[in-house]
Amino acid sequence: MKLLIVTCIREHTNTVTEIFKKARINIFSTTETTGQKIGQPEALSEIWFGKIGEQYDSVVLFSFTDDANATNALSIVNSKNTEMQSDYPMHAFILPVEASSD
Repeated sequence: MKLLIVTCIREHTNTVTEIFKKARINIFSTTETTGQKIGQPEALSEIWFGKIGEQYDSVVLFSFTDDANATNALSIVNSKNTEMQSDYPMHAFILPVEASSD
């Protein structure tokens, strides 16, 4: 089992929902959050949000799913980011679930 996490600005929520559908992820959770940037990151690849000192309405979507669905969703996120060429790309992560309660 894997934990798939996708973060994005609120405006991309429907896009991520469609990505989950394409990846056969039918059960997931969504939570709103505020992204903040208070300092310049060391690497440009670490820039998730635009200007320093700004706040952004963001969303975190996550699902416990199998490896194939998580990998498929990550691939679709990468493709969609390339296609959209947005200043605010979606960020996806796959984490292993080593154990869980019954």
